[in-house]
Amino acid sequence: MNPARRLKSNQLTGILTALVFSCLALNALPARAGQPSRIAVIGGSLTEIIYALGEEDRMIARDSTSVYPEAAKDLPDVGYIRQLSPEGVLSVNPDLILALEGFGPPEAAKVISQAGIPVVVIPDGYESTSILAKIHATAKALGREQAGAELAEKVAADLAAAKAVASGRKDKRRVLFLLSVQGGRLMASGSQTHADGIIALAGGVNALSGFDGYKEVSHEAVIEAAPDLILRMRGGRDASSDAEVLAHPTIAATPAGKHGKVIGMDGLFILGYGPRTAQAARELSEALYKSSPASGD
Repeated sequence: MNPARRLKSNQLTGILTALVFSCLALNALPARAGQPSRIAVIGGSLTEIIYALGEEDRMIARDSTSVYPEAAKDLPDVGYIRQLSPEGVLSVNPDLILALEGFGPPEAAKVISQAGIPVVVIPDGYESTSILAKIHATAKALGREQAGAELAEKVAADLAAAKAVASGRKDKRRVLFLLSVQGGRLMASGSQTHADGIIALAGGVNALSGFDGYKEVSHEAVIEAAPDLILRMRGGRDASSDAEVLAHPTIAATPAGKHGKVIGMDGLFILGYGPRTAQAARELSEALYKSSPASGD
């Protein structure tokens, strides 16, 4: 080969090689200069929002409630949102910790917040508007305000459609959310909970509304509440089967128990208050109103 031609060929090869390595280097950089690229996320709904925003590549760890989408399970698990170990969270070397309001315990939250790593706490709530606020706050923490606004607009439309369906339901049916029946004791939801909110969004009525939060309730209170449907959380700590729940003497004495009306739904899906909440409300509404309680379907 002509030496001059060989030189030009070698120069071209060198240029192409440099271009390839430049592209690889660019891909290895964070998506946005100055923005956090090693984010530890505490809160399943926050993880859902990050994936919906297309920013999952910036996540390096998640808590044990972050189980959707399935790909999130491949990330290191730093523990349960309410029972975190500061060492576990800090060991993944994040440059941002994105945490849902109420993470803890308080002592652990204090240590994490004082570790010198930025911590952004995202407010939570029981109203559908709190979902939109959560999306906006998460997007802002990631520097993706515009994408957050677009996602919030879509979710708001979904929620409005779900509310329209709920408002059209007649003869409102009563729902008892059972957190646990372990040991024969009944742990149920009152007002000011995500369970109470999703029941309302589905067009139902919370059968127990005389107290706030989750607590053990008396057998007499459950019978008096007369629920048409028992709603349970799948994947929780209570591994009781639906048959075992229906066999509980107190549940068996309710309209729901007499007609075998019990439904279990994924906990994050119905209680997470994230981008899928409108879908969860529609599915619960269909289960609640698809047939007459007397039909036993």
